[in-house]
Amino acid sequence: MNSSPLQAAPPKKHRNLAQGVVAYISDNIRDGSISPGDKLPTESEIMRILGVSRTVVQEAISHAQAAGLVETRHGIGTFVLEPPPAHTLGIDPGTVITMRDVLAILELRISLETESAGLAAARRSDAQLQQLRAALDSFQANAENGGDTVAADMQFHLTIAQASANRYFHDILSHLGTNIIPRSRLNSAKLAHDEPNIYMERVIREHDDIFNAIARKDPEAARAAMRTHLSNSRERLRRAQEQAEGSSQ
Repeated sequence: MNSSPLQAAPPKKHRNLAQGVVAYISDNIRDGSISPGDKLPTESEIMRILGVSRTVVQEAISHAQAAGLVETRHGIGTFVLEPPPAHTLGIDPGTVITMRDVLAILELRISLETESAGLAAARRSDAQLQQLRAALDSFQANAENGGDTVAADMQFHLTIAQASANRYFHDILSHLGTNIIPRSRLNSAKLAHDEPNIYMERVIREHDDIFNAIARKDPEAARAAMRTHLSNSRERLRRAQEQAEGSSQ
């Protein structure tokens, strides 16, 4: 079987070269240049077309496999997969790969979670408030010990969504999974040009502001605190993206 050619135009520059290759392959799939069942060009061909190293191509193929875009048949090659069945709201968490994707998810979260926090402040139970406190305590302990903070961060936001008493907030965040946490994909502290401990201290303060507003049942303060928290993350990513694109010109 012959390989399906990638378009010869150079890919957009990405801070992470492997992510750039994945985005380029995804674009070719979306515009029909390569179709489900087609075989990707060889590693050497992709290296030549995109001007990247073999290591970058191999990392990109691993990311594309994890996202369900392709599969590698040993000794034969890498093939484009059929798109997965329709997902909730048409959102496929596996395609949240690039900095631009993470930024788009943050913009979605600002609109959803700002209102979710306000409703949680009005509707939360004492048990849910205790769950929020437990998630924050776990987050802080892991941050201080250098452990994984993503699970506790995810639990904090999911508990707020649950406390809103509107199951659709919780369903959407659950569907997106850990993709809602930028640190699961990107080095947020590095993007913010902060020392990791300073970055984490700021995140902890922002979480505490959200918790305190929900604890005292103040919907407007909860909305404002959540908007500030997520908008700060968006602004850090936006600046980093602009710097990455500017340095590539």
